[in-house]
Amino acid sequence: MARALQSVAITITAGVFGAIFGTGLILSHMVDPARVAGFLDITGDWNPSLAFVMGGAIVVAAPAFWYARRHQQALLGTPFDLPDRFRITWQLVLGAAFFGIGWGLSGICPGPGIVLVASLTTPALVFFATVLIGLRLADFVKHR
Repeated sequence: MARALQSVAITITAGVFGAIFGTGLILSHMVDPARVAGFLDITGDWNPSLAFVMGGAIVVAAPAFWYARRHQQALLGTPFDLPDRFRITWQLVLGAAFFGIGWGLSGICPGPGIVLVASLTTPALVFFATVLIGLRLADFVKHR
């Protein structure tokens, strides 16, 4: 019974924080590929707003990472599984390359892309389908 309650608490917590994250992306207009492209256009009409969003994310995430590095498990009892910050693997390089290629081709970053799925537009649904395919492919390669 305690394990079932813990699972429910984890699911509810993940849902609440996911909703907060999604709301933040919407309020900061980071679900707009044109705004993100404006940030990446450093030689043209550069839009620095994404830098401020990233800075805010770092401020919010820093205490959580500080806690995770000093404890074995989260407050709800699940163990932490942090990657080695100094080890560069072929999986990391390949994943980063696919991330960048996908972002460059679609103009949509995965976090905002998941939020965009709620719009039910064709680009958002195609993007999300390719993310799911990529996740399955990564899982397949990892277990071979």
